[in-house]
Amino acid sequence: MDLALIWKAVLIGVIEGFTEFLPVSSTGHIILAEEVLDFEGPPGKVFEIVIQLGAILAICFLYRAKLIATAAGLVQRQASAVRFTAAIVVAFLPAAVVGVFAHKAIKTLLFDARVVAVALIVGGIAILVIERFAQRPRMKSVEEVGLKTAFLIGLCQCLAMIPGVSRSGATIMGARVFRVDRAAAAEFSFFLAIPTMLGATVYDLYKNWSTLDWSGGGVIAIGFVAAFLSAAVVVGPFVRFISRHGFGVFAWYRIALGALALALLYMR
Repeated sequence: MDLALIWKAVLIGVIEGFTEFLPVSSTGHIILAEEVLDFEGPPGKVFEIVIQLGAILAICFLYRAKLIATAAGLVQRQASAVRFTAAIVVAFLPAAVVGVFAHKAIKTLLFDARVVAVALIVGGIAILVIERFAQRPRMKSVEEVGLKTAFLIGLCQCLAMIPGVSRSGATIMGARVFRVDRAAAAEFSFFLAIPTMLGATVYDLYKNWSTLDWSGGGVIAIGFVAAFLSAAVVVGPFVRFISRHGFGVFAWYRIALGALALALLYMR
């Protein structure tokens, strides 16, 4: 296996894992990274699909105690477990419906480095505005998020279908607008990512099955492990950081990266 290809797979896997749950757009970073590194994985985008799965499984691993307790609570019909699960399902539905009907158009029209760069800048400005004017939070844990708030957060998640917007950014900032505490907003976004990203992964596999090529299994496995490990490392420190310092640093990072990307793209 080509050593350069291995390092590119590792780097892109790490980028996926580090950015998937931060409000900076993992899809946007992957598109820009593949452009800069001149990386081309197996046909059918199987590499990108599998490394995304690695990031999802990292969340399942990190929050396994909560997931197991919720599953046990559902079996026992505990009110808190039922309420929490219902909120996640309600938040998931808008993106699921829009994704099914708009998947092809989004992939065809919007997966472009220039779209990503502009979305990064606009999203960064939006984060600064929301952080400046967000009201005092009323919900300080994921269990306190009601069905109405969950649905509104789910509508915000639909914006993340535009590459560069960021799924976690849209859901976390949406939750902040609807008066959810920073840490609770981030954790709700993580739990919402599980059905959303699993659903998107399964749907991508289904739509691209005829063109999938697993011949580069080694490269795919390397990217998967890199994404899993990097996501597992970054989530805990991220929650602690935003609890103390907010999201401003991520907003300025988005704006700087988007501006740099636009400059490089127009200089080529």
